[in-house]
Amino acid sequence: MKEAIQPKYFQAKVVCNCGNEFVTGSTKEDIHVEICSKCHSFYTGQQKAAAARGAIEKFNRKYGMNK
Repeated sequence: MKEAIQPKYFQAKVVCNCGNEFVTGSTKEDIHVEICSKCHSFYTGQQKAAAARGAIEKFNRKYGMNK
C-alpha cells in the first residue's frame, strides 16, 4: 500500500447539538452533528406529540376513519 496516497486517520471527537460527545475513527479530527443516537426519536423511543398527532389525524382524514 502506498503511504503517500492514503488519507490520515484520526480518533475523531463527535459532538452533537444536544451535548453528547463520543469518539470514532475518521479522516476528520472533529465532527459536529445535529442529531445523534442519544437525541434521535427512533433510538430514544419518544416522538414529539404534536408531530405524531398530526400524522395520525392526516391518516384518519385520508382514509375516512373519523369517529
